[in-house]
Formats: sequence, structure tokens, C-alpha cells
Amino acid sequence: MAKPGSKTAIQKIAFDTDVLIWYFRGHRRAWQFIEAAPYPARSLSSLTVMELLQGCRNRNEIHNIRSFVAENFMTILHPDESVSRRAIELLQDYALAGGLRVIDAMIAATALETDHALATANVRHYRFIPRLTLVPFRPLDVR
Repeated sequence: MAKPGSKTAIQKIAFDTDVLIWYFRGHRRAWQFIEAAPYPARSLSSLTVMELLQGCRNRNEIHNIRSFVAENFMTILHPDESVSRRAIELLQDYALAGGLRVIDAMIAATALETDHALATANVRHYRFIPRLTLVPFRPLDVR
């Protein structure tokens, strides 16, 4: 990310689902991690929103997710044909060798196609993808 006051562009960051799951479980470090990115730089893939909604157990949780997303993320990134094509390429290259799954391929392809870094605690899901900039979230102290 650019230093405050610099004239360079702010690095856009797409947040992976796992970071938000940590947040909704009440993990303070997840909120600090999200807050560290300037609001105009924060994005989510629509697939991340769908994964969060899929895990809801009641209408109140749906409301909480919708409100949180609306208040804390500047942009929702929707897959288009270029994202789908890139995800297919990623799956061809990394499903067998790296264990890449469909939703992770779509989220990675979205970040690549929209020039976003990807903030995730699941670095192992993405580390083998060339040109994908990862911003690791470490929810637990690892010493």
C-alpha cells in the first residue's frame, strides 16, 4: 500500500472469505486487518458474499452480513467472462498439482483480472499462482 501523503495509487485489496469468517467469529485481529486497508481499497468478490450468506443460520445473520459488507467494502467484484476464462486456466494448471478448488480459482481469477491483491489466511490455497499478490492474514500468533 502507498504511504500516507504519497501520490502513488492505493493497492486495491480483495478480501478472501476466510478473513471475514474470522471477523464474524469475533476475532479482533481480523477487524484490525480489514481496517488497516483504506476503505477505497477494500473489495470483495461476489462469491465471497455468497459463501458468507450460504453459512447463515437465520435472517438476523443474513442482515448482519449484508450490513457489514455495505458499510465496510467499497466494491463488490462480479465475475465476468474474462474472470471465468482465467479461472478455467488456473484450474487446468493447479487443480491437480496444487489442489485448487473452483471457488478459490474464481476468487483468485477475480483478483488477477481486476488488479487486486488478495488478502487471505489461506495462503496455501493460492501461493502457487503466478502474479497473484497475496496479503497474508495471520489470525493466530505463530512463533
